Amino acid sequence: MKNQKNKKRLPPFKILSTTAILGYGFPESSFKRGLSKKPDLIAADAGSTDPGPYYLGSGKSFTNRTAVKRDLRLMIKAGVERKIPVIIGSAGGSGARPHLEWCLDIVREIAREENLHFRLGIARADVDKDVVLKALNQKKIKPMPFVSELTPEAIFQSENIVAQMGIEPFVKLLQKGSEVIIAGRSYDPAVFAALPIYLGYAPGLAFHLGKILECAAIAATPGSGSDCALGILEEDDFILEALSPERKFTPQSAAAHTLYEKSDPYQLPGPGGMIDLRECSFEDIGNGRVRVRGSKFIPADPYTIKIEGARLIGFRSISIAGVRDPIMITKIDSILKSVEIKVREILKDNGNNGKIYFHVYGKNGVMGELEPIKKILSPELGIVIETIGKTQEEADSLLALTRSILLHYGYEGRISTAGNLAFPFSPSDVAMGKVYEFSIYHLMEIDDPANFKTEIEEL
Repeated sequence: MKNQKNKKRLPPFKILSTTAILGYGFPESSFKRGLSKKPDLIAADAGSTDPGPYYLGSGKSFTNRTAVKRDLRLMIKAGVERKIPVIIGSAGGSGARPHLEWCLDIVREIAREENLHFRLGIARADVDKDVVLKALNQKKIKPMPFVSELTPEAIFQSENIVAQMGIEPFVKLLQKGSEVIIAGRSYDPAVFAALPIYLGYAPGLAFHLGKILECAAIAATPGSGSDCALGILEEDDFILEALSPERKFTPQSAAAHTLYEKSDPYQLPGPGGMIDLRECSFEDIGNGRVRVRGSKFIPADPYTIKIEGARLIGFRSISIAGVRDPIMITKIDSILKSVEIKVREILKDNGNNGKIYFHVYGKNGVMGELEPIKKILSPELGIVIETIGKTQEEADSLLALTRSILLHYGYEGRISTAGNLAFPFSPSDVAMGKVYEFSIYHLMEIDDPANFKTEIEEL
């Protein structure tokens, strides 16, 4: 009991989250206001699977290089000069080797241009195919909800495979004195939670705070993914604070964002365990700040991480057109079906079996068959014609034929014969290039969560 009384309480740990995704930008005024609070960590998540599988498969970033360099320059310069650790996760958007190297090149440029000297920690998230295959054979891989069982074919067809690392690789690099850490694919909250957990703060609170800070000021009101936010972690709670005078945190905004992208509002799974929010509370403490209590972390056994992979499935072409004829609008479903039938009849002997999709905006272009409003209320429709072929030439030719047949298709009640579609662009057809799909979106059991490839580079 005496030891408990004399136990020294941990001081507040302040985390400056700059932006929802590195490259989305943030006001320098908000950043400077955050620096004035003397943060113990500057961090940002740099990636997501939200933009789809293309970026993981192609090895390209979905954020602009100039924008990423601008954000990184401000963060690294401030961090190195003030001796504040800077941590970036899911570098380059998808966090595979080409994305990580792309981001590291930017960091090295900044170091040279600003004459900065620091210890750079690098954590790689790439997983060898034979490692995944071995885990599959040992029955240590299971699919995420609504995902098929993993197959050896899917593993070998994947262009890039990454594992979503938890806090352990970050802690390993911090123990080696890293001042700036650039990591591959990461569990979003880990970027913010690794250092405070290493220092002894409660994992449940640290992970929950990281869950909110990974989107920066989106959790404030009005929300923004291009503005900074401050999180203050204490032994028994954490505080959220906006860094722009036009925003504030409220219990509602903080609680709402806690539910963001989650199917279960109370239990949020991640690497090695689950954030338990069944006893969580949100309290308005004035001046646009919110105090959060009761967040817990429940470790899991075995320790699992999410692995992601993408494979090439073809090539895409699109054409965008508008429809204003009220007669055509009332018959749009039957017209599009008839157009595809005619296209298939013409191509039946030439081996072009590519896919045709019509995305009809103003009807159900966003939700498809899930759209609850069945009656078309708009006086005009936007149609995106999409084709996917085994080659770009196949996709292009399929699109050209589909577009031309729809343009001149004669339907009952048609008055004008000049054409059914209005094209906003010339040329009307656009070759979009390679198409990828997620081939791996599974959980894999691992024995050592720190066993990611890490290295130190002196800049």
